[in-house]
Amino acid sequence: MANHPMALETVAVSVAEDALEAYEAALANACETVGFFRDHDTGIWRVEGVKPVGVNEAELASSLAVAAMLTGASPVLQRSATAADGWLARTYAAFPEQLIGRRFAVRGTHLNGPRTPARITLTLDAGLAFGTGEHGSTRGCLVALEVAARRRPRRILDIGTGSGILAMATARLLHRAVLATDIEPWAVRVAAQNAALNRVAHLVTVRLADGWRDPLVRRHGPYDLVLANILARPLSLMARDLARYLTPGGTAILAGLLGNQARWVLAAHRAQGLRLERMLPQGPWTTIVVRK
Repeated sequence: MANHPMALETVAVSVAEDALEAYEAALANACETVGFFRDHDTGIWRVEGVKPVGVNEAELASSLAVAAMLTGASPVLQRSATAADGWLARTYAAFPEQLIGRRFAVRGTHLNGPRTPARITLTLDAGLAFGTGEHGSTRGCLVALEVAARRRPRRILDIGTGSGILAMATARLLHRAVLATDIEPWAVRVAAQNAALNRVAHLVTVRLADGWRDPLVRRHGPYDLVLANILARPLSLMARDLARYLTPGGTAILAGLLGNQARWVLAAHRAQGLRLERMLPQGPWTTIVVRK
């Protein structure tokens, strides 16, 4: 776990459900860790992140502006001081080892006990903003991956890799090479570090790339398996390219979707000739598995 400056702050917004994904992504661009909590009486979601005071202010402002443009919602940004020691203690306590599906165990770097037998253990920093296995979309992808792996895909792409958890899980499960991409430089750096930590750096190639627009991504296709745990809107916009660069019989695992978004994302992919294989709900989130 990297050392954090003593002066930390929590930044938070309160939004309706249809704006949740955009504001979660916005805070993730600037914060060390991000969480969201629903008020069951009002249905309003509180999205909050922790960051060093004065750090990533430009990224935060620009990301919030994009979220406001996409959703039409402009919530007030709230700030409050956060004690570093207290935040680390709460983060560790909230991130015990997680057993996901039948094959995976995800644990933080702060855990030193024996590993769970007969599980593929993925070790990650508990302070990562996205992709530690706690998020319903990540869990759904890992469960879907267990089934997709039975087809023994050879060419594999992970778009929006974040922490690299899905690329690492795929590499460990299949012993195959995985191309992992993200549009955020910090994610590329973190994913590469995690691949090394989990001893799959020889299998996981991490690159800065804007999805299918990148020549490297297109050149390495077509793919037998594509994992894309991003957001509903970009998933829908990329449906045509996904269909083009997926092999016949190939599988795509699509996530980052709230339950009420899954149908229109699925409709965009059906329009490109892909068919639904499975839908996996995980709390408010849904993972879609489609095939060509």
